[in-house]
Amino acid sequence: MPTSRTRRPIQFAALLVGVAFLVVGVLGFIPGITSGDLHFAGPHSAAELFGAFQVSVLHNLVHLLFGVLGIAAFAGPWPARTFLMVGGGLYLVLWIYGLALDDESPVNFIPVNNADNWLHLGLGAAMVALGLSATAAERAKGEYPRDPAGSDG
Repeated sequence: MPTSRTRRPIQFAALLVGVAFLVVGVLGFIPGITSGDLHFAGPHSAAELFGAFQVSVLHNLVHLLFGVLGIAAFAGPWPARTFLMVGGGLYLVLWIYGLALDDESPVNFIPVNNADNWLHLGLGAAMVALGLSATAAERAKGEYPRDPAGSDG
């Protein structure tokens, strides 16, 4: 069984996802990469990241928060697994939320558009798949921790 100093693939997956979210959160504030009028929140933020994904200050802050959480989850396999599974689940819920509302509705406070919706599906599915596949690989090798309070972080 690996020691607490051994990094597992699931930790690197969480780190990679966290860094990606952090980069996207920062890019959302950079003029030229993000075009249009950036509002704090709501459907009237006309800003688009890469000319496709509707963003706002709140949306960018959520990306930055997920980035920090993903990087922090690198600390151990349980935080990494939790970040990927719960975070992926939240992005799947966000996908359903985005599909259910009108883009111009005041309820679209984040805001999201059609491109965001499908990106959220992909992100959520990928995060859950990473969490499941890394867990399955650990179980197959007999390395899956039995106790989250144990020596694996």
